[in-house]
Amino acid sequence: MAKTERKGGFIKQAAILAAAGLLVRVLGFLYRLPLTDMIGDEGNGIYSAGFYLYNMFLIMSSAGLPVAISRMVAEKLALGEYKNAKKIFRVSMTTASVLGFVCMLIMLLLSKQFCMLIKSERSLYCIITLAPTVFIVSVMAVYRGYFQGFGTTFPTAVSQLIEQVFNAIFSVFMAWYFMKYMTGDLIAWGAAGGTMGTGIGAFMGLLTLIAIFLTTRGERKRFFADDKNDYAIENGAVILKRLLKIAVPVITGTAIFSMTNLIDMAMVKDRLAAIGTYTDKEMDALYGLLTGKYVTLTTLPVAISTAIATAVIPSIASSIALKQHDTVQSKVDTTLRLTMMISIPAAVGLGVLGNQILMMLFPNHPEGGSLLRIGALSVIFLALSQISTGVLQGLGKVNAPAFNALWGSLAKIPVNYFLIAIPQINVAGAVISTTVCYMIASLLNFRALVKATGVNPDYVGMLIKPTAASIIMGAACVASYKLVYMAIPKNTVATLCAVFFAMLGYMLGMIAVKGFVREDLANVPMGGKLIRFLEKINRI
Repeated sequence: MAKTERKGGFIKQAAILAAAGLLVRVLGFLYRLPLTDMIGDEGNGIYSAGFYLYNMFLIMSSAGLPVAISRMVAEKLALGEYKNAKKIFRVSMTTASVLGFVCMLIMLLLSKQFCMLIKSERSLYCIITLAPTVFIVSVMAVYRGYFQGFGTTFPTAVSQLIEQVFNAIFSVFMAWYFMKYMTGDLIAWGAAGGTMGTGIGAFMGLLTLIAIFLTTRGERKRFFADDKNDYAIENGAVILKRLLKIAVPVITGTAIFSMTNLIDMAMVKDRLAAIGTYTDKEMDALYGLLTGKYVTLTTLPVAISTAIATAVIPSIASSIALKQHDTVQSKVDTTLRLTMMISIPAAVGLGVLGNQILMMLFPNHPEGGSLLRIGALSVIFLALSQISTGVLQGLGKVNAPAFNALWGSLAKIPVNYFLIAIPQINVAGAVISTTVCYMIASLLNFRALVKATGVNPDYVGMLIKPTAASIIMGAACVASYKLVYMAIPKNTVATLCAVFFAMLGYMLGMIAVKGFVREDLANVPMGGKLIRFLEKINRI
């Protein structure tokens, strides 16, 4: 835990969290393969309905806490007020524990009523098994925010990995166990087994954080030994007030975005029913395509922008506390450029290989490729929305993302209503409305960010160069798939080769358009060697 942040330190912390985030997403996706084989798209629909309700309670109990805690702690550490940083942790832990416990009880006691509200009575077992997880994750959020305030994402990264490993193992095992030994609606029981694994994983993640917290106590004490001792110890009520002042707008914005999932859950089935040709099980299956495949795959590459956003919040907060305005502008520019350099090619890749990827990953349930092609663009706007939200929160502009999320969500409702009821579009209408939602929110966020910082974004480096390189990548991807498939008519082989040549094509495209920036590469692993190579060929 470094006391002073070196130049590019937040990028390295983001890299740690991004690496863990990608592994977590990959593990999360991999366990969904055997789970989908067991419960099918129908079971995925039941699973997702319960999970989205759980996610709403999770947001209400803890979503804003890591942001608020990391920002508040980072500011106090930058000013040398270490005792106040410690008190922030204690107040936050009490607050999170109470909120998490209350939300857990509400989920348990009103589980049947919630099933009727979300029009998915088969999700009852999922809601019951997920309720205790709300309390566990609320406590975890405090530890993660506290560590991030100290400028380290390592504990968060490790706990996420441990959490997902146990989640993957026990989600599949419990789904198998329930479907083998329970009676009645076995698909609903299988979905509940999958959600039970979430709770087991969260518990192991919490134990990991507690272990790290206890073993690093001596390191934190060295911070407190250098305490300036010439400041007032803040009152607990004052800390709680500021915690809520930061957290509530974050919770509101996150809840609004999460409500888009609940909007889909309610409207998809209603509007599909309006067509008049689908049975309940067919509607569950279509909803499962949307949530189990489209949402899962399109959010996979966004793990990197999530990591950058998480790391940039305390980093920018520290720079603001020290009045380092030039550093703030440099960090904003770097975060936007790195985010788009990753999300634009990811969107193109999913767009051109949607069918092939699903045939490779779900050979028994390959449907849904059209949803990926239609909704690939949402990856870019979701990433931009997340990173701009993180920067705005680091700047202290926590209200703007919440209002912008609201405008995006309001736009989603009429698009859903009209498009889903068209038989030729059906569930793809929800994909289109999601893209519209993220587009509006991200563009409004971006406008607020530019206004708040006065920074002149590097539009060429952020948008034009990655897009040009991604076009080259997309062409390489399509051509390589067709050529390999002609020689070896195996979809998996051709798809994997296409992914490899897509990555190579993107790298060559970025070199050709001089898309890499020296300052960015200097702060990533192996960046120095890449800088020297690009200098030799005059591409930087």
